[in-house]
Amino acid sequence: MSLQNKVALITGAASGIGRECALKLASQGATVVIADLNQAAADKVAEEIKQSGGKAMGVVMDVTDEAAVNAGTDLAAQTFGGIDILVANAGIQIVHPIEDFPFADWKKIIAIHLDGSFLTTKAAIKHMYAGGKGGSIIYMGSVHSHEASRLKAAYVAAKHGILGLARVVAKEGGPKGVRANVVCPGFVRTPLVDKQIPEQAAALKITEAEVIKNVMLKDTVDGEFTTTEDVANVVAFLAGFESSALTGQSVVVSHGWSMH
Repeated sequence: MSLQNKVALITGAASGIGRECALKLASQGATVVIADLNQAAADKVAEEIKQSGGKAMGVVMDVTDEAAVNAGTDLAAQTFGGIDILVANAGIQIVHPIEDFPFADWKKIIAIHLDGSFLTTKAAIKHMYAGGKGGSIIYMGSVHSHEASRLKAAYVAAKHGILGLARVVAKEGGPKGVRANVVCPGFVRTPLVDKQIPEQAAALKITEAEVIKNVMLKDTVDGEFTTTEDVANVVAFLAGFESSALTGQSVVVSHGWSMH
């Protein structure tokens, strides 16, 4: 289960869950490529890893831009001699009632979550195949890959779609040793979730405290948010699990909110 000498490309890795995954994989010996829209923020995380004795680099990447994805992925592979792990993590959230959901917002969410997962997979898997050692592709899904919530039509549709993509990649990649799995966090207290709390309070006409207690954490076993570290630990486990016994699966990390 060692990540020594493995090269991991992580999208949306300058903050939140992506940053935690980068730090975790680096701490277990992986060389980490921090891909993010924000080059300066990506470089900062890479520098943090290097200061701790790890190997890392930042690359600027818009996951909805095929040329940018290919360029960043190829640069990572050329710099470090291949790609063994892809963590397709980049994501955003926009909430509206379906009747008021702007088509542009729908397309933006689908593009970042679903197109981004497809484009990064297509770019990275070529290097995994070429290296002849297989690899691990880990998609950042959500409890909303299995469940639905009001106001999240685009996000829920995208996260459901990622399950289908992962299962196809598992079937296609299996003979060449490439595994594909989905990590499905519950509510994690990131800037993305903090931004949602007042938005949901306004849309549902309840207090922010009620959003946390009665919407976000209502169905957990202990009323607790999932942490970025919880999610990163599962990502590291899947990254280091060498056998194709564990592929095409979704692992829900949600304090029991969703059980599959």
